[in-house]
Amino acid sequence: MAELIQPNTLGDGIRWEHSGTYSREKVTAASGQNLALLEVVGKVTADGKVVALDPAAVDGSEVAAGIMVAACDASTADKAGAAIVRDAMIDPVNLVWPAAITTPQKTQALAELKDLGIVAVATA
Repeated sequence: MAELIQPNTLGDGIRWEHSGTYSREKVTAASGQNLALLEVVGKVTADGKVVALDPAAVDGSEVAAGIMVAACDASTADKAGAAIVRDAMIDPVNLVWPAAITTPQKTQALAELKDLGIVAVATA
């Protein structure tokens, strides 16, 4: 029998968030981005739009600014989305990280998220 592999859900990455959507904020994904559910994003300083976290960038997107709560395909144009931007508990294992991210870069991004009140918790 074939093995069924279920994709991650929001609950796999976000273990707790403040009630009343306090933890969430509307964001604009920059054109050219195809952001996944639970993707760690940075915010471009010049326009405030979110893009996939890029530790090598120097435009603001090198700083972790949130986690997408739904996939957002802005491949052809800017698109509205939503992200966890404050006060939440997360499972970092199930987040979507850049393919080439190093352990020190991930540690830095988790520290930046913690500064926003987004705290990584170990799963049992």
